[in-house]
Amino acid sequence: MKTLTVDLEGPVPVYEQIRSQVTALVSLGALSPGDRLPSSRDLARDLGISVGTVQRAYRELEAAGAVVSRRRTGTVVAVPEHRTSEADQQSFAALATELVARGRALGMEDSVILDVVTGLLQQHDGPTSG
Repeated sequence: MKTLTVDLEGPVPVYEQIRSQVTALVSLGALSPGDRLPSSRDLARDLGISVGTVQRAYRELEAAGAVVSRRRTGTVVAVPEHRTSEADQQSFAALATELVARGRALGMEDSVILDVVTGLLQQHDGPTSG
């Protein structure tokens, strides 16, 4: 699995940083259904954070249906009820890459780009949104 990173000084809670990174990795196909996530203890140690923070991120992911946690197998990426095709995911990733590049070319900070996208998602929140 791609290494997760956290900004301990940033405005976004650490558990949310973990949740959003794992969600992004699943969306991009870097994590596939059945892939096992690191144990809470291992990830906490690697990131230098508390186990409870990782557990909260994993609970949030499980509540969203992105992962399934089981006692003996640990936390694994769930099989989605509705899966977007890999070609569609790659096409969308290319558009998002262009969006990020354009925002940066305009001098926007990454946090501002994220705020714009988050605002658009909230503005268009409907029955087909996740």
